[in-house]
Amino acid sequence: MSIQTITTQPISGQRPGTSGLRKKVTVFQQAHYLENFVQSVFDTLGDVAGKTLVVGGDGRYHNREAIQVILRMAAAHGYAKVLVGQGGVLSTPAVSCVIRKHGAAGGIVLSASHNPGGPDGDFGIKYNIANGGPAPESITEAIYARTEALTEYRISDAAAVDLNLLGTSTIEQTEIVVIDSVADYAELMQELFDFDAIRKLFGGGFRMCFDGMSAVSGPYAKAIIEGMLGAPSGTVINGEPLEDFGGLHPDPNPVNAAQLIEIMAADDAPDFGAASDGDGDRNMIVGRKFDVTPSDSLAVLAANATVAPGYRAGLKGIARSMPTSQASDRVAAALGIPSFETPTGWKFFGNLLDAGQATLCGEESYGTGSDHIREKDGLWAVLFWLNLLAATGKSVQELVGEHWARFGRNYYSRHDYEAVETKGANELMDSLRIKLATLQGADLGAYVVDFADDFEYTDPIDGSVSKKQGIRIVMTNGSRIVFRLSGTGTEGATLRVYLERYEADPELHHLPTQQALSALILIAEQVAGIEGWTGRARPTVTT
Repeated sequence: MSIQTITTQPISGQRPGTSGLRKKVTVFQQAHYLENFVQSVFDTLGDVAGKTLVVGGDGRYHNREAIQVILRMAAAHGYAKVLVGQGGVLSTPAVSCVIRKHGAAGGIVLSASHNPGGPDGDFGIKYNIANGGPAPESITEAIYARTEALTEYRISDAAAVDLNLLGTSTIEQTEIVVIDSVADYAELMQELFDFDAIRKLFGGGFRMCFDGMSAVSGPYAKAIIEGMLGAPSGTVINGEPLEDFGGLHPDPNPVNAAQLIEIMAADDAPDFGAASDGDGDRNMIVGRKFDVTPSDSLAVLAANATVAPGYRAGLKGIARSMPTSQASDRVAAALGIPSFETPTGWKFFGNLLDAGQATLCGEESYGTGSDHIREKDGLWAVLFWLNLLAATGKSVQELVGEHWARFGRNYYSRHDYEAVETKGANELMDSLRIKLATLQGADLGAYVVDFADDFEYTDPIDGSVSKKQGIRIVMTNGSRIVFRLSGTGTEGATLRVYLERYEADPELHHLPTQQALSALILIAEQVAGIEGWTGRARPTVTT
């Protein structure tokens, strides 16, 4: 074995987004592409001698090959130890868990989350810092700056490590430890939730369906739900991670998790349904013929958090991303605790969690989590719901209905226009920014605009400022329309339109969601001219 110094040159377009660097697999397969980015990460971090690194991914196509490169480069840079998931697999929440438990300096996560996989699909890489959370913008921007100046990278010429075999090997002077992908994470879940109560729930005939979507959460769900909690074999469907996710889109929403929705809509449906995504950090909660919005899920868990052993001391605060509905704000007000509104991106929750200002946090894109790690956590949310169901003996629909009766209902929907032409999407947003000053006080039929702005966030912990985080049109009754371009795709742009209407009257809590929001949907088109700018008469996905 020896360390090689390879001459290279900068590769354009390697700026990490809110979830790291995401491109097509074929882009990452280009000569020097992955190596350049990883070298830029290590250069930004500086001296890593004697430190521990965690490496793992969601098992998608190109995952194993990329890990071998990273292990050889980590050894060339002097890490004392690298912990890597068996088979190269670690869910994103498990990476965060392992970093925190073992005191690692950070971790490299290989995932494109909910994006499609396979040879023609997407791939991604991001760096997580010592708290277990995504690197802040100061670090990701420094990494990007380094990619633009790179002239060489260092890598060992060692043979490949057997990722299937638990145990220790060595590259150069670096100890490579292949660890059980589930063990540390499962141990943490036992500390947070009442596993005895959940076992009794399943022992009493309670039935569940968990859709692993042929992605990374399958082995975690099988080990914990079917193994430790005693759910019958077959409770977990699509539980084997596949490099192409079985040709499906591993995004847990009613459109992409159609099999689960069909199962839960049957007359003999299980009592409870759930799904997670490509890298295990998102979740969808479903009752019999009843699906729960991510915003309502966060609010219901917050209102009932003390049923779980890990949260019996109560919550310090609740944080949500700006586009997420205001349902959790009402819970925070009732509990007398702070509520925080941040930009989209889990890294924005990290400072609040580290400072002890928030306990639960969530995003409308099916992401929920807490201060147990520094990532959103799909299976954690499912276990929290199981604990709640076990503690109350109520159904999902009963729990949500009672929540609405107490706090009111925030009707909420997201309309996604995927892979639209980037130029048109940017021009749409620019045109809205020009209109902002004229919208205040505007009479828009059933609504009058209270204010309109381009959301700007000043971090209450470190004072950093994030601008242009989404355009808000807020009505005098609190209803909202939010426009935002997503940074998680790899083709064109994704325009997301978020619609929210609050309804206090219990007699009006059971309208079809799109009907309840119909006036806001019409206003969004009229104000933004979506079809004119994008050429799309309707959204690609409605959730």
